[in-house]
Amino acid sequence: MLIGALEAGGTNMTASVGNPQRGVMQRASFPTAAPEATIPQIVEFIRAFDVQALGIGSFGPLDLNPASPTYGCITGTPKKEWQDYPLLPALREALHVPMAIDTATNVSALAEHRLGAGQGTRNMLYLTVGSGIGGGILIDGKPVHGLVHPEPGHMLIVPAEGDPMEGGVCPFHRHCLEGLASGPAMEKRWGLPAKLMMDDHPAWALEAQYLAQMCANMIVTISPEIIVLGGEVMQTHPALYPMIREETLRLLGGYVGSQKITPEGMAAYIVPPKLGMNAGVTGALLLGAQALEAEQPGSV
Repeated sequence: MLIGALEAGGTNMTASVGNPQRGVMQRASFPTAAPEATIPQIVEFIRAFDVQALGIGSFGPLDLNPASPTYGCITGTPKKEWQDYPLLPALREALHVPMAIDTATNVSALAEHRLGAGQGTRNMLYLTVGSGIGGGILIDGKPVHGLVHPEPGHMLIVPAEGDPMEGGVCPFHRHCLEGLASGPAMEKRWGLPAKLMMDDHPAWALEAQYLAQMCANMIVTISPEIIVLGGEVMQTHPALYPMIREETLRLLGGYVGSQKITPEGMAAYIVPPKLGMNAGVTGALLLGAQALEAEQPGSV
């Protein structure tokens, strides 16, 4: 059984063919140019294989309400050429196979829940820290959708005392998590990218403070059984994990009564992804397999 997977990113779009059990067999990456240039390349690649379904993990915001006339469309993205673009409808019209779409971070969360660090949990948070900050939330093993979809990267954060950057880099919010703790925020504040910062650079302590605020906020709101932190910034400096754990405990002040929220339990609670950079494509393959199963006779 061949499943197609599309990782629709703001910089590149990667189309893959494989299945969740055996992984990726073929893949191709295309720059995220205008839709009229990018989508035909994706369609041509996927058509070359006898795929039975397609799973899509996309940048957003997205309309994920199945009852909406614009379901599956990219909505108010800063990428002007993709604003209000009917991503799911366009691919359905071209490929005629069962499809499903979700945010890129929800798709990665799904993969980590099924096959990675979140196995055995019901509720989890997956957050990626890179050029932006996005998060996927799973409750009872299912991605959360509501009014729109969760955007933990845009939760408002209290600026740390002594932060040399007066305002964040987010064009929408002065002090949201993405605006203060994303890769571009770090580079604006310190004048160099995270990958060039030494281990003793003060940037890391500040970064840990902001990510710990997010962790504490999410613990007291959605009560995840595990928090998985991925993305380029986390990969650049793995020492962030113990710093974030320690600061999260300090911020919670002993309020949450769980063995996981202790100095001994935190090492297994705030963790890196097990699937690494393969979380997105694995999740898209899983999503495609779910779409195929949903259209089988007798499915609920």
